[in-house]
Amino acid sequence: MDEAINKAAALVEAHGYIRQFAGTTVVVKVGGSIMDQPESLARLIGDVCFLKAVGMKPIIVHGGGKSITQAVQKAGLETQFVQGRRYTDQRTLTIAEHVLVNEVNKGIIDHIRNQGYQAMGLHSLASCVVFAQRMFLQAENQDGDTPRKIDIGFVGEVNWVNGELLNALTQSDQIPVIAPISRDQAGGKLNVNADSVAGHVAAAIKSEKLILVSDTHGIRTSDDQDSFVSHLTKSQIEKLINSGVISAGMLPKVEASFTALKAGVKKVHIVDGRIPHSLLLEIYTNTGIGTEIVL
Repeated sequence: MDEAINKAAALVEAHGYIRQFAGTTVVVKVGGSIMDQPESLARLIGDVCFLKAVGMKPIIVHGGGKSITQAVQKAGLETQFVQGRRYTDQRTLTIAEHVLVNEVNKGIIDHIRNQGYQAMGLHSLASCVVFAQRMFLQAENQDGDTPRKIDIGFVGEVNWVNGELLNALTQSDQIPVIAPISRDQAGGKLNVNADSVAGHVAAAIKSEKLILVSDTHGIRTSDDQDSFVSHLTKSQIEKLINSGVISAGMLPKVEASFTALKAGVKKVHIVDGRIPHSLLLEIYTNTGIGTEIVL
């Protein structure tokens, strides 16, 4: 009896949020180790379908997990890094495109369709909605001269998102599923960080929320493993970056958050995809389960 009462209480708590967010758009970025865990990924996609069922209009942006690294190694290619970033040559780009589009993107779409919803893959081998330009790093210069550009291959940074097409698709009951292989102005292909793609997609359509599903409970405020916080502002995050608390893999996520918030997205959430139904707990409960970021 107690279990049934608790379930009813959870439904009552969720009811207000379901009404509040009905008709709004949410961008969900799927990445991290969950991409390599079929059961966890299927459960997360099921939660995205739940959002659709209760009136929200979800858009999925996904990464590739370890699959790209494994495919590159299997092909006998040596991974090179420049200032901490992976150098992407033509062969590596081709492998990444195959994994992201023909394996990951297709798999997510199959999960959605198996649950009775419509989905459309948006990527470099079909309809592309994310466009980018080549990214160059700056060489450190000791003598004060103009910094020299460092070529890191076919790596891009977003410069335009076709928000009109995305809105048209969500209005027609499709769930867009975006792979982060983008096109440039000349029709060439570029690999773009999936967090960055998600931030720019959310900004282009001014979604209600951007939710970054990752391998962490959220953002910590110190080196203490238990110092996760449920709410942070942009200025508080900037202080954590300057102090070195936020670094490495979390930086692209907070940069994507800033991109979205500055464009009018109300809230960004970072949640742990390894926790069952973390996506729903963050949106439809009073306390949430990750870190929410606001301006």
